[in-house]
Order: sequence, then structure tokens, then C-alpha cells
Amino acid sequence: MDAQQVFTAGQQGLYLLLLVSAPLLLAVLVVGLVVSVFQAATQINEATLSFVPKIVAAVAVLAFAGPWMMTTLVEYLQRTLQSIPGAVG
Repeated sequence: MDAQQVFTAGQQGLYLLLLVSAPLLLAVLVVGLVVSVFQAATQINEATLSFVPKIVAAVAVLAFAGPWMMTTLVEYLQRTLQSIPGAVG
């Protein structure tokens, strides 16, 4: 296994990490932004108010996109484990 294969495997892993985590992070970001604008408009400065909508959004995204995330990760893991014998010998 040469350095190019190691860098390619690392690059694919990081890309998959970004791809799988993006829906969850974007949903929480949007909900946080909306709650922040709402708090600024109504002058409600409660720090705990933003946590509940973020958790609800995260659970909703995981319920909707969770199977896709799990399938993508399992396929990547299977490809990686099956490529080990070719990389070693």
C-alpha cells in the first residue's frame, strides 16, 4: 500500500463524513438561525429556548435521512474492508 492509496482512502472517508453529516448539520443550523431571529424580534432572551427546536429538528432529520445515512456508511465500510486484502498483498 503506497502513500497515494492512503491519501485516497482518507479523502474518501472525509468526503463521506461531510456527505452524511450535512443534512443534520444544515437542519440544526437553519432552525438555530430561525429561533435566533425570532428571539431578536421578540426580545425573548432565554438561552434554553433554542435547544428544544434544534433537538426536534435533529430527530426529524435522523428519522427521515437516517436509513440513507446508515446504508451509505455500511456500504463504505464494506468497500473498505473488502479492499484490505488487495491493499496488503
